Amino acid sequence: MNGIININKPQGITSFDVIRKLRKILSIRKIGHTGTLDPLATGVLIVCVGKATKLVQDIEKKEKEYIAEFDLGYKTDTYDIQGKTLDKVDNFSITKEELETVLKNYVGDIKQVPPMYSAIKINGQKLYELARRGETIERAARDISIFSLELLEFNGKKVKIKCVVSKGTYIRSLIYDIGEDLKTFATMTSLIRTKVGNENIDKSFTLETIESLKEKEDFSFLYDIETYFNYPNFSISGDKNKKLFLNGNTLITPDLKDGLYRVYDSETNIFLGLANVISERLKAYKYY
Repeated sequence: MNGIININKPQGITSFDVIRKLRKILSIRKIGHTGTLDPLATGVLIVCVGKATKLVQDIEKKEKEYIAEFDLGYKTDTYDIQGKTLDKVDNFSITKEELETVLKNYVGDIKQVPPMYSAIKINGQKLYELARRGETIERAARDISIFSLELLEFNGKKVKIKCVVSKGTYIRSLIYDIGEDLKTFATMTSLIRTKVGNENIDKSFTLETIESLKEKEDFSFLYDIETYFNYPNFSISGDKNKKLFLNGNTLITPDLKDGLYRVYDSETNIFLGLANVISERLKAYKYY
């Protein structure tokens, strides 16, 4: 079994819990997810199965859309509602105009310091493991991009936003930083990932639905690689060229522009895999 699944992750379990459940449902070990969602978060979790696991990084780098809610006036050690409250202020006054001004400052290419409660490794140790031991270490700011940031709701204390961000963006950290700029505190209370690339939550499948479909031998939940990666087509003719391609060798393609392609057998129109063209040279790319 090879392909890609758009999972609607439920609240209360980790992304790896989703993988464990899928391995049992699909009876296959080779499964990987493309971008972690915290237990508090729900929504789109793209999962690669079988040979498609080679393409995890290609999907991870796609932009993501979130709808997040947060409270103003207190902060926690995890930057979300599941953490321990560290500080709070009862009396503060923030206008909608002040909030919108701060939000605008985050749109674009920015630096972000990741939270201590994250799976990032420093010197071989995951930050959340250090945090659970009560340790806090300096984290280098990372380059991220906020493509859009929209205020959906605000009542003076509770905020709801929609944002489109690059790979590596921590929404918890974004919210924490917004609180700092507002001269108060901010803590995330809910998070829904609504899109990853072109895949949205409306087309996602719950684990329960996947299990039910699998029992009926219905695999409509599984995207094949050919369908998911809608790159331009290129057909290879001749047994020699097909063999060279499938063995990972380079083919001269003077008429092709640089970029990724879906490769087919010119005689049978069978999908052979993905390829990358650089300087008129075509080479199999990860999946072939």
